Amino acid sequence: MLSSTAPAPIVGLTGGIGSGKSTVSQKLAELGACVIDSDIIAREVVAKGSKGLAMVVERFGELVLANDGSLDRAKLASTVFSDPAALGNLNGILHPLIEAETKEQVIECISCGKIPVIIVIPLLFETNAAKRYGLSKVIVVDLPEDQAVQRVVASRDMSEEEVRSRIAAQASRQERLAGADYVIDNSVDPETLQQQVIDLWKELKTIY
Repeated sequence: MLSSTAPAPIVGLTGGIGSGKSTVSQKLAELGACVIDSDIIAREVVAKGSKGLAMVVERFGELVLANDGSLDRAKLASTVFSDPAALGNLNGILHPLIEAETKEQVIECISCGKIPVIIVIPLLFETNAAKRYGLSKVIVVDLPEDQAVQRVVASRDMSEEEVRSRIAAQASRQERLAGADYVIDNSVDPETLQQQVIDLWKELKTIY
């Protein structure tokens, strides 16, 4: 049982697009962390036939749907990321759904004794997630912007202009680093990255 004076065993993990959040969270999961990925939940809440998808279509129209009736994420992204008002509308639909499901999964992890819980939240600073989820620590996966752009362009169907536009819509690298309790430098070789994650996990286990 958790002590009433112990820090909440909930840790946020964030980073800019292309920084390597998924790589780091996967390594933490392999070490024993209970990892909840809000990006996965974000896809689930707008799955074909879901309430979330119906709400998105009601706001943005059927043009954001693929031929099979599922959400066409590329079309939706092109609609909202250049329009702050539209992005705000989308966030107003998705964030409550994502938050409710995330909190359910956090409770499940803690009740099973799987702590600390790591929540991967790409827009952690932009959405006041630390307060909403009661995070006691924040991990930032860091990568210089040019390197992140190169990785995303090479691995996804996005142009450099699209990637930089996405970066501009997020918290700056400096803002993320200023809000970090722990920083994982992902500009290094895989072995060094692995050791950083192992060292971080050991430290977290001394706290929780």
